Amino acid sequence: MKKPLLTLTALAGLSLGVAAPASAASTHTVQSGDTLYRIAVNNNVSVNDIKQANGLNSNMIYPNQVLKLGKAEAKASTASKTYTVKSGDTLYRIALNHGVSVNQLMTWNGLDSDLIFPGQEFAVKGAAAASVANDAKTTAPKTSTTAPVTKTASSTTQTQAPASGQTMTVEATAYTPYCAGCSGITATGIDVRSNPNQKVIAVDPSVIPLGSKVWVEGYGEAIAGDTGGAIKGNRIDILMPTQEQALAFGRQSVTIKVLN
Repeated sequence: MKKPLLTLTALAGLSLGVAAPASAASTHTVQSGDTLYRIAVNNNVSVNDIKQANGLNSNMIYPNQVLKLGKAEAKASTASKTYTVKSGDTLYRIALNHGVSVNQLMTWNGLDSDLIFPGQEFAVKGAAAASVANDAKTTAPKTSTTAPVTKTASSTTQTQAPASGQTMTVEATAYTPYCAGCSGITATGIDVRSNPNQKVIAVDPSVIPLGSKVWVEGYGEAIAGDTGGAIKGNRIDILMPTQEQALAFGRQSVTIKVLN
């Protein structure tokens, strides 16, 4: 799918540069390359905390903008924090909102898969009590008429790294089926507007062959089904269902495994 040279995240000025060190300060002055996600992680707050503290309606930020960091000091002194799963939640969204990774959530809560259920209580802060993880397991119903909350992608969802495959570290950005200049049809003919939740990444075919199955850290198993003008070398562009998710993802260094 033809896309402009810059991805959504680059157009929004949210490319990840060198992150500022974590701080207990109550404000943060936005530097070139900052993203809300990275600022939240470095200051032990969630993206939503920063948006609420500053009255932001989107994830767009600008250099030299002074942001209040919400409840950073209170959170830093808390040994653990919990979150109760709601209908429609995914591990990816919970992790994003709390400034942690999917793998951290799974480790803290003793999860073997990304299958979660409404009503589960999760530890979403490090050093959580073991009882929180145990409670999260026992609250999952053995039999239920309510469908479990999971990702709705058409391809296999796998948040834990497969045992085999060619491993590499790449720079990842994100785009949507409706990005500026996008046709909605990928380079391999996939109609991503008909199913925006399917797992697709844009790659440099000289590095990752088109049609390959690729596991992406925090995203799961995807198809290398697209290309892009700025996607050269060890770069990938990850398809997200919404612009909000694409902007929140920003620019990150992630581990991938080419499965075939």
